[in-house]
Amino acid sequence: MKIIVLGAGVVGVTSAWYLSRQGHDVTVIDRQPEPALETSFANGGQISVSHAEPWANPHAPLKALRWLGKEDAPLLFRVRADPALLGWTLRFLRECRADRYKQNMRHVVALALYSRQCLKQLGSELAGLQYDRLERGILHVYTDHTEYAKGIQAAKLLGEFGCERRPVSAAQCLDLEPALAPLGDRLVGGDFAADDESGDARQFTRQLAEHCRRAGVRFAFGQPLVRLETEQGRIAAAVTSDGQRHVADAYVVALGSYGPALLRPLGISLPVYPVKGYSATFALSETSVAPTVSLIDDEYKIVFSRLGNRLRVAGTAEIAGFNHDPNPIRCDLLVRRTRELFPELNDQGNPEFWSGLRPVTPSAVPFIGRLRYPNLWVNTGHGTLGWTMACGSAAALSSLMGGRQPPVDFPFLA
Repeated sequence: MKIIVLGAGVVGVTSAWYLSRQGHDVTVIDRQPEPALETSFANGGQISVSHAEPWANPHAPLKALRWLGKEDAPLLFRVRADPALLGWTLRFLRECRADRYKQNMRHVVALALYSRQCLKQLGSELAGLQYDRLERGILHVYTDHTEYAKGIQAAKLLGEFGCERRPVSAAQCLDLEPALAPLGDRLVGGDFAADDESGDARQFTRQLAEHCRRAGVRFAFGQPLVRLETEQGRIAAAVTSDGQRHVADAYVVALGSYGPALLRPLGISLPVYPVKGYSATFALSETSVAPTVSLIDDEYKIVFSRLGNRLRVAGTAEIAGFNHDPNPIRCDLLVRRTRELFPELNDQGNPEFWSGLRPVTPSAVPFIGRLRYPNLWVNTGHGTLGWTMACGSAAALSSLMGGRQPPVDFPFLA
């Protein structure tokens, strides 16, 4: 088939790669001048199956209320008159039930495990793929005994679904990552996922895009999408802002948070809402004492990933619609916590800040599969796990579009 993929982030580019490998004629359209300039630009860098815990859980509503109005809270919910946000919030509350939480985690873990396997296979096939990859696991650390106990329970549930996240003592945390020593007695313990890894999603996406080009995939950059045209019950064309009609046999919407707006005029409503995430990237010096094991700081919900001679610090979630503007208070939080944990970071220059919109579903389960039009497909809603799930989502999508069932237990759209 001739296929148009809408979106050139990590999800769109991996979709293009796997579809091309199946022999399809693929074109990628994106409004940006090059790949990975939005949500994939500077995320936390973790391939974190062990972090596949849906935000919607029995503890979430009370936490959200406690954080309401706090500018530096891990989750900042800005109340606004937005029907889409209201609908999303009501669905989110429904997903907080214990039975829904467990079911959603099972689906997310299954896809994340499959995706990690796909990424490893892709890395072995494309030997020149360099993206500051580290296979040293992910260590989740706690400074509160109650939250530690909750974390151990979550780790047990993850274990039931095939993801090993083993409990470790405070002393074992320091053995795994000596740079955590400044936490001292505040460190009560952690859990460790040895099979998880880290790497730069932007570098990966750009390099994979080059492999796509060599395989015959075409890229049309600087082409904002205006609408999808329909004819006789099918998608007839994707129309860009210059008036050009891009025609194909099938269309894949991989536009992250912007997908629902494109689909809404077609009578398709996807509960995907933008949640703004932040990161700070520190350039390290020869004397820097910085972690080499990827970390998740439970107290502040912040992740730390070593990317070569850089330290990527990412976290916090701000629900504020499509506002891209970075909040200085939240940027400062990332810096303060980093310097508190790693006082001998000795970084060079000022950190580079970034904020981007993660496409989040109420359940944390992304939308992958065919929509109401027979030649219209979607791959979006991955939230904070877009980098983790990208390869598996794309591989599964290419199987579905080829009429095959993907080898993963997941509720694909039909």
